[in-house]
Amino acid sequence: MTAPPLLVLGVRRSGTTLLRVMLDRHSQLAVPDESYFIPQLADRHRGPIQVDRFVDDLRRLPTLQDWGVSAESVRQRLIPGMPPGKAIAAVYETYAAARGKPRWGDKTPMYMQRLATLERLLPDARYVHLIRDGRDCALSFLQMPRGIVTRSWAYPTDAAGFACQWRAEVRAAQALGHRAGGRYLEIRYEELVERPDEVVRLICEHVEIPFEPSMLEYAGDVDVSTKPHQQSLARPPTAGLRDWRADMPATDERAFEAVAGDLLAALGYETRAAATLAGRVHRAAYGARVLAWNVTGTAVRRSPVWRRRHPILASS
Repeated sequence: MTAPPLLVLGVRRSGTTLLRVMLDRHSQLAVPDESYFIPQLADRHRGPIQVDRFVDDLRRLPTLQDWGVSAESVRQRLIPGMPPGKAIAAVYETYAAARGKPRWGDKTPMYMQRLATLERLLPDARYVHLIRDGRDCALSFLQMPRGIVTRSWAYPTDAAGFACQWRAEVRAAQALGHRAGGRYLEIRYEELVERPDEVVRLICEHVEIPFEPSMLEYAGDVDVSTKPHQQSLARPPTAGLRDWRADMPATDERAFEAVAGDLLAALGYETRAAATLAGRVHRAAYGARVLAWNVTGTAVRRSPVWRRRHPILASS
């Protein structure tokens, strides 16, 4: 029986990349860059898989090329009629095995809107949910260069919009945690950067792997030359990289708290205003846009349009 995977949950700009880098340095655990392909494969293969059809779709995924994983190497782990969750896991197992590691994990914030899919596909997964003050997340997110994140109908363009995303996704992950019980661990970004040794040890205990000091020795060993939004990985864990108290305009602070002040307060973060009726209306509109985007995306992935949009890659 294989050990369960580790899924890192967190809203964008919550510090999940920092945590991924730490975890990936463990000798037993491979956690690659963001995958993006789970919803695509899950929507296209909803029952026992047909190996040839599944492999044909793998040949169309640029993520596998980025990881150095060939579709044919994954085929060796596939069995006709296996559940789609196990077939998707085989992609990660291939990646981990190539690095001499017996376990795998994933860190893809986009999946915060597809948590039910993760639960269905990977029922034994261990979860680590990293929560950061949403106002600091908003500062970081809204300063990202264009082109880093795919823009959907619900893409946040201001503090209130990001507050809707932050609140909805944090609450969804906490609801998953209630269902998952002991398979779920919630940690705070602020504690991770202030006491990394303590928090990473706690995560290792949760995942049932021994703590390795090298997990904290990533500074200077991460290539950030092509990642302008991840330059903080060039330094050790550092508190205070974002401070909404000093850097967030008062209008943005009020807009964020009008939407998500209730959750900030429930999590123990300092607040200066409560959620408002206007904030609840904003949340409802955001929820409708996300639903429309996800329904449309699912329909496209299940249709012949998906393959036309994703031709077989030359080196697959």
